[in-house]
Amino acid sequence: MGQSAVDGPLGNAAWELLLPAASAPARSRGRSLRSALREAVRSGRLASGTRLPSSRELAADLGVSRGLITETYEQLTAEGYLRSDRGSGTWVGGAARAAAPAVRDRAPRPGHARVDFLPGVPDLSLFPRAAWATAHRRVLADLPHHMLGYPDPRGLPRLRTVLADLLVRRRGVVADPERVVVCSGVAQAMTLLALALRARGHSAVGVEAPGSPEHETLIAAAGITPVGIPMDDEGVESGRLRERDVRAVITTPAHQFPSGIAYSARRRAELLDWARSVDGLVVEDDYDGDFRYDRAPVGALQGLDPEHVAYTGSVSKSLAPGLRLGWLLVPDGLADEVVERKRVMDLGNPTLDQALLARFVERGDYDRHLRRCQRAYRDRRDALVAALGEHLPGVRVTGIAAGLHVIARLPDRWGPQDVFLERAAAAGIAVRPLSDYGTPAGTGVSLVLGYAHLPPARIVEGVRLLAEAVQEPCGAQALDHARVESTRR
Repeated sequence: MGQSAVDGPLGNAAWELLLPAASAPARSRGRSLRSALREAVRSGRLASGTRLPSSRELAADLGVSRGLITETYEQLTAEGYLRSDRGSGTWVGGAARAAAPAVRDRAPRPGHARVDFLPGVPDLSLFPRAAWATAHRRVLADLPHHMLGYPDPRGLPRLRTVLADLLVRRRGVVADPERVVVCSGVAQAMTLLALALRARGHSAVGVEAPGSPEHETLIAAAGITPVGIPMDDEGVESGRLRERDVRAVITTPAHQFPSGIAYSARRRAELLDWARSVDGLVVEDDYDGDFRYDRAPVGALQGLDPEHVAYTGSVSKSLAPGLRLGWLLVPDGLADEVVERKRVMDLGNPTLDQALLARFVERGDYDRHLRRCQRAYRDRRDALVAALGEHLPGVRVTGIAAGLHVIARLPDRWGPQDVFLERAAAAGIAVRPLSDYGTPAGTGVSLVLGYAHLPPARIVEGVRLLAEAVQEPCGAQALDHARVESTRR
């Protein structure tokens, strides 16, 4: 009696893969065997050059027909997994390589800190799951079949109309639905604009300094050099724009990141005067313009001059960044170029998601959700400011009462900053210094503290733990350490 396949060249590991496949229902047995044998070769369980049992032997051991094994061998030989030499049997070929490692999740995740004051992160637990699910069911039920085809690259007309109405009402923009482009968030809007500007001969674009590092990254990826334009307490210094010889600049005038200021009326007017004088473009990123807690939000800059301002925003802070839905109001002179680049880039955003957001806004669910978030984030900001004042005496919170972060400036006695940050990290409290965003560290400690994703009790606890970790002023400790070191010399 011949040697069985399990004891022979096939080996135990590969046998374990094939036996369940041989037990599959008759209609899918051949497909299962081919898939299992491919996997055995790809994973390296069957090494290149391994001789396989004859079709008769393998069929007998697996309890299947010989014809099924013959067909499997022939199919995998044609695909390159096996090779067959007349008169000498079937062998594992050398074309296949080991399978790639398990898929990794590269999505950004919070670290392992006890409390992480990460700036710019919304509370994703506030996402309106019930209302969103209801809208999803209704949209699926009502959406005509033809709308599941390729959409208008600008976005569904229904959503563009809804967004235009929403932005006119909430942000004071001038919005023609024909000039609204639905994007995969602000990131894609920036990329589309940068590509269009590059095609028009722009080699550099101004960015706020300090400002969002993401703006610089997106512009550079499109082949344009980002040029830092200094900020003061009123906004981008318009005179520096002329010195830098740029004709486009990216701004966050409603709530500048990271400084937390709102552009003054004077600076907004100067910025528009500059744009008109050079036939330039101001890109307005209104990423958290809806969240103002001490008064009504200042209207968008775009409303003052829609031909020299491109306005962009998204639901990343108001709903969730994972939805990847945003909008771009583009000046008429750039509209055709931006839309064509959008068409070439991805043929448009998913129809179902667009229809869902349109319904969500139409029925008032979006406004209700924004009101809920505004109440929650205002309470959390108040809790943070109060906790800072109680546990870190002398702290000064700057910037307007808006958005998802504050700037906390501690007196010089708490410096040097690197010692302060080391102590905070050792205590498991993650904080971001303002210097991470291009601002000189100075002698004191300046922090960008996010609060929206933390409940009030957690905010208070985090500030208390931070204060306990740095309760002795860092400057005094550093001075004492320096004195000890000097005596040792």
